Amino acid sequence: MVSTTQSAWLLSGFGDEIDDDPAVQIAVLQALGANYIEVRSAWGTNVVDLSDDQLHALARLLSEKGMKVSAIASPIGKVDVSLPVDHEVERLRRAARAAKILDAKYIRIFSFYYGETVAVDSIRDDVIERMRALAAVAEEEGVVLLHENEKDIFGDVPDRVLDIIETVSSPALKVAWDAANFVQVGVKPFDEAYAKLRPHLEYLQVKDALFANGHVVPAGEGDGDVLRTVEALKADGYSGFASLEPHLAGAHGLGGFSGPTAFGIAARAFAKVTAEAGVQTA
Repeated sequence: MVSTTQSAWLLSGFGDEIDDDPAVQIAVLQALGANYIEVRSAWGTNVVDLSDDQLHALARLLSEKGMKVSAIASPIGKVDVSLPVDHEVERLRRAARAAKILDAKYIRIFSFYYGETVAVDSIRDDVIERMRALAAVAEEEGVVLLHENEKDIFGDVPDRVLDIIETVSSPALKVAWDAANFVQVGVKPFDEAYAKLRPHLEYLQVKDALFANGHVVPAGEGDGDVLRTVEALKADGYSGFASLEPHLAGAHGLGGFSGPTAFGIAARAFAKVTAEAGVQTA
C-alpha cells in the first residue's frame, strides 16, 4: 500500500489559461480543488503591465474569494539577450511590486532568447551577467526567482540550467520544473534532468508533451515522466506547489490557453497521477 502521510502538495494553476477574467479563473480553480492561483495576466493584461490600482483590485478579489497567489508568472528573461541588462531589471522590479501587493513569494523568470545564427555558448557570460543582476534585485526585494526551462532560451537543457543556478549561486534563484519543455528540446526529464536539478527544484509546473511531435498533452499522457517525477519528489519529501499549466488549446510567446473545459481535463489527469503516486493535494 502506498503511504500518504507526507504533507499535502499545494495545488495551483495559471489562471489566464482559463479565462481573461480573474473572477472566472478563481471560480474554476476552486471548483477543481485549488486554493492558489499563479498570476500571469488578468483582464487580458500581463502581470508586469498591470497598474497598482489593477493589482490592488485583484488582491481584493482574491481575498474576498479566499484565494492565495502561488507565484507571479512573469515574462522576465523572455527577451533577446542583446537587450541592455537594465531592460529586464526594471521589469523585474514591476514584477516584484506585483508580488508584494499580491503577497507572493515566487516570481517565474527565463534565461533569454538569442538569434538562430548565434552560438549558444557565445552568450553564456551575457546570460550570467543578467541572471546575477536579476538575482540581486530578488534578494533586495525579498522574493525568490524560479527559472523555467523554456525551449529556445539559454537554460533549456539540464546542464545549462544547472550552470546558471550554480554560477549565480543565489538563495533567491531556484528551479521551476517543466517536463513538457524538456521533452520539446529532446530531453528525457527524469533520466537526464532530475538528479542534476533536484537539489535546486523549488516549484513544479504541471504539463506533459510527446517526443514524436512536441504536442502538449495532459499530465501522465506524454513522455515527460510525470508519474516517475511525482513519485521521486514524494520520496524526497517535496511539499511545495504543483501548478497546472496545461497549454491544451494553444500556446504563444508569452503563455498559453486551455479554456475551462480543457483545464478541467488537465486537472483530472494530474489528480490521477497524484492518486497513483499516493500524493495528496490541497
